[in-house]
Amino acid sequence: MSKALSRRDVLVQGTVYGGSLWVLLNTPHPLTARAAQASSKPEVLSAAQWKTIEAITGRVIPTDHEPGALEANCVNFIDKALANEDAAAKPLYDAGVIGIDAVAKARFEKAFVALDAKQQDEVLTALESGEAEGWPHAEVPSQLFFETARAHTIMGFLADPKYGGNRDYAGWKVTGYPGGGHHLGGYSPDQMMAKDKIKTAWGEEA
Repeated sequence: MSKALSRRDVLVQGTVYGGSLWVLLNTPHPLTARAAQASSKPEVLSAAQWKTIEAITGRVIPTDHEPGALEANCVNFIDKALANEDAAAKPLYDAGVIGIDAVAKARFEKAFVALDAKQQDEVLTALESGEAEGWPHAEVPSQLFFETARAHTIMGFLADPKYGGNRDYAGWKVTGYPGGGHHLGGYSPDQMMAKDKIKTAWGEEA
């Protein structure tokens, strides 16, 4: 949050594709997928939590000339993950939603969802730095909540749509990823060398 990076910069930097997040993206979440395919309604997040976490995702990957986390419905991925394989993180989100509102009110006298984009970025930057005035949880570092929400947002943006995020393949379109080649019979040598077009998972040729 402290540096002005484009969404593409954030998503393709080596810390995503070369580190633990890449491992998480490729870790099967069958229960999350099943829940996402069954319903897009909140499963473990309250309506207020959903709105706050949705607003957070919208600043982690904001909308500009390309779709962001809001269009990709990353909050739905987070909800389904917290209801299933990532249930251990639910208490962190419970504390984090309370905490981020406390910081927002201490700084701007409004709940986080009521702030404008610049103000929301200021609050998130304070959480990221660990210098968030008004953060009420001494036992729960604000940095941990921020990094967890950030990682989940990126996962929801980039993971297969069956997990509840990446709606309409928004994340794959932004990053230029056509979808898993194994679903299409694999890529030919000419496709791998960009000499021949690839049919994307959403039916277009790239």
